[in-house]
Amino acid sequence: MKRTFWIILAVMLVGSILLAACQIQIGGTTPQKGATPTPTPVGLRSVTILGIEGDATSTSSYPGIPWVRLGYPTCVSSNLSGQVLKDTISTYHRQGMRVLLTYCQTAGDSLFATNPINDVAQAGADAVQCGNEQMKQSATTLYVTPERFARFFDLCQGAMHAVSPGIPVILGAMDPLVVPDDDAKLMNQVHYLDAMQSAMNSSVHPGGNWDWHAQILGLIDSWHNGYPSPDTNNLYQQYVFWAQQLHVDINSGGLGKHLWVVEGTGCVNGCGIDASNAREVAISHILTLITDVQTTMKYGVPFFYFSGRDFYTAQIGWIFGVLDVNGQPKPLRQDLQMGTIRLEMSCSSGKVVVADQEQLLAKLYSGCTLPPDYISTLES
Repeated sequence: MKRTFWIILAVMLVGSILLAACQIQIGGTTPQKGATPTPTPVGLRSVTILGIEGDATSTSSYPGIPWVRLGYPTCVSSNLSGQVLKDTISTYHRQGMRVLLTYCQTAGDSLFATNPINDVAQAGADAVQCGNEQMKQSATTLYVTPERFARFFDLCQGAMHAVSPGIPVILGAMDPLVVPDDDAKLMNQVHYLDAMQSAMNSSVHPGGNWDWHAQILGLIDSWHNGYPSPDTNNLYQQYVFWAQQLHVDINSGGLGKHLWVVEGTGCVNGCGIDASNAREVAISHILTLITDVQTTMKYGVPFFYFSGRDFYTAQIGWIFGVLDVNGQPKPLRQDLQMGTIRLEMSCSSGKVVVADQEQLLAKLYSGCTLPPDYISTLES
């Protein structure tokens, strides 16, 4: 009897250990005291990370889109901090969406301020982007030297993983460039990362072996991909370049482990598109959306379409979203009335007719395919 008792006890103990191991693998991490639990699984598949730029109010609806990207007040004027940020993320979670939260770099010594970084860490986001366009020197962005950015990223990433060890942390974002016109600037981005790596292993963690190739790089692409012809595809060219730099076979499906497109959008001003021609702008806009999604899904790279809503700024003119400025659906051709152009898509559940841009994006993300004549239909 005693032997039977000890056998049963041993079996129960082994079972408890295995159950705990399974829960850790499937359910993510146990947050520290005071942190909002995050539903991010440790083994998150990059091919499922497909999203859109959201807004501070969380009132815009993006049915069928799995992820949303939000910006901390260091990125854009908003009240997305503290409890408001937690509540906003919780609202998106209740809608079935996961959240990428971007924390932009700040000036001076505030770059290393721990309070806002810890606020981000405890907000409950499913992924965090530490920094944005840190390599760009312009009137609208804040350049950070690679040495200072190494210290900042180490601080930011460490804070995120202290709360949620399995959370993806994105290493800033490279500003949008065009292949092959900007090949020299692309190499400058590589040199920046090399310098950051050197600083990380000499001053931040002396004698360390930190390697930027093992991180997740943020990428921004802004070009009229798909217009005026399918051969126009700067996003693909960017993938080719970074696959080479990361030593990844672009066809292996491994690029998405090291690269996230945090902003993918079209281009109107200064890129050969006639910004005064509403028809040309509308066609290039919708073809860019389609081309970007098809390209990113083919190579398994996480992608966030920019933007959810239309918005206007004095610096950059206008950026076109999939919803209008009031958060309402936009027709496929935004220069025409709703329903003037429709596309019949083939989905696993059958045929689906789409007439607005948000619906089109959601169906593309879910794997639905377009009719063979979609280009001529959109250009008609």
